[in-house]
Amino acid sequence: MLTGDRPTGRLHLGHYFGTLHNRVRLQNLGVELYVIIADYQVLTDRDVADDLAGHVEELVLDYLAIGVDPARSTIFTHSAVAALDQLLLPFLSLVSVAELERDPTVKDEITHSRQSSVSGLMFTYPAHQAADILFCKANLVPVGKDQLPHLELTRTIARRSNDRYGAGSVVFPRPDALLSDAPLLLGTDGGKMGKSRGNALTLAADADETARLIKGATTDSERHISYDPAGRPEVSSLLLLAALCQNRTPEQVAADIGSAGAAALKRTVTEAVNEFLAPIRSRRKAYAADRAHLRAILREGDERANAVADSTLGEVRAAVNSDY
Repeated sequence: MLTGDRPTGRLHLGHYFGTLHNRVRLQNLGVELYVIIADYQVLTDRDVADDLAGHVEELVLDYLAIGVDPARSTIFTHSAVAALDQLLLPFLSLVSVAELERDPTVKDEITHSRQSSVSGLMFTYPAHQAADILFCKANLVPVGKDQLPHLELTRTIARRSNDRYGAGSVVFPRPDALLSDAPLLLGTDGGKMGKSRGNALTLAADADETARLIKGATTDSERHISYDPAGRPEVSSLLLLAALCQNRTPEQVAADIGSAGAAALKRTVTEAVNEFLAPIRSRRKAYAADRAHLRAILREGDERANAVADSTLGEVRAAVNSDY
């Protein structure tokens, strides 16, 4: 299984309930887990990769805090595995410019880009992700719903690669998506929760910061609290967040609050989130005390990923008759 994140900021509760908890669950069931820190992909929509090394360490801290075990799973950086970029080239030959342009996830990233103009690298993003997934022959990818178009293009690249170069054999599996039961959580402003959008409840935030962000969250003017995702998306997202943290249903949380209003809703959510995150924050603080250990984890993960990627690249070279 392959999963991962771009090092553009700390991970948040949308990430946790969308994909992170599934990583740990499957790792604990014995699934071979590869977690990529996609540092090169930061450049797709940013002119400068500010404090990239710091963001990479923050991701490692988040992974360790939620329970990813480097003894059982491989945490590595994209930039340390050169074979991934060599896989990108044949993969790009298998997709059209139109297919890359109409990828809805790429469109969304372009809309929120910090660059004055879109770089060519942005359009390679889906093919880059395909290389990340397929280098280890991943057949399962935990994703949020917004990432499904990327995964579908990966499946297309795998199929076309097998058809064109496989000579009757399967070079790459066609990976399936593992979706969380949780719908997309909204940010505190009512929009999509995002690391760079200033509306996220991060795993690393302390209790006071979390309380402040939830207190300022968008709700509506209706005093009675009800779970209605279509009609009351902001209120419903807060109810869902509390319910996920408490292992209850949003309807149960809403019934407890009743007509106590938005202030009571926000108090309930704050208490639920802070109680849920307390053990994660405690583990994160302990790991943060030894930064050398974080770098050692990355070095070991990079070595393991390189061995697998070099082997896969060798297969691809043989398939395209370039192993001379």
